[in-house]
Amino acid sequence: MRLFLVSLLLMLLVAACGNPTVVYVVVTTTSIPEATEDSSQTVALLTVTPELTEPTVVTPEATLPPTTVSVEPTSTSNEPTPLPPDFPTPYITQVQVAEQLYENGRMFWVQRVRQIWVVHITGEGRGEWFTYEDTFLDGEPETDPSLVPPEGRIQPERGFGKLWREVPGLRDMLGWAVQPEVGYISRYEYHVTDQLDPQGNRFGYHVLYSLGGEQFRFNENDSTWQLGGA
Repeated sequence: MRLFLVSLLLMLLVAACGNPTVVYVVVTTTSIPEATEDSSQTVALLTVTPELTEPTVVTPEATLPPTTVSVEPTSTSNEPTPLPPDFPTPYITQVQVAEQLYENGRMFWVQRVRQIWVVHITGEGRGEWFTYEDTFLDGEPETDPSLVPPEGRIQPERGFGKLWREVPGLRDMLGWAVQPEVGYISRYEYHVTDQLDPQGNRFGYHVLYSLGGEQFRFNENDSTWQLGGA
């Protein structure tokens, strides 16, 4: 191409020396050579497809130990709270009991301690609780013939009768008996509480059942009773 332009300029210079000659130069777009079988002019279009490989699992050389989280257990409403260490465990057994109902309460004879427990009603399902030693001996008078109960009432006999007649104010507090004395076997429980008396001893409460299946709880801390047991 360069040689062609140089020759053209020389021709123009020569012509300028003589008569003017109009020279038309036609410049055409250079054609792109067609592709030949010559490998030097062949452009290969390559489609690169990556090879599929199995995923690599990387195992770290060192892992941190698992974190241990301590969770304090919670108690359910249906499970009893565990007793603290060295706390006395409940005492549960079967005992022989005698029971008699009165106009304003009842009496229990508890064979295990050989005591008479007096229940005085002061409110609905609750009241005062008094304990007495059973001092009755066979051969002693079982009743007092001079005491005549009203119709439908009974004078208590033996140990209950002796206590009822001899303890001042007890007869007036309880009134007359309304049914004969009956004996049976009852479930008995004793539970220790965290309340202390002036000497540092723990108070407790007793659970006893009547012949009719009523559950009585006897509280040592204030000498009261209540229906409903523990």
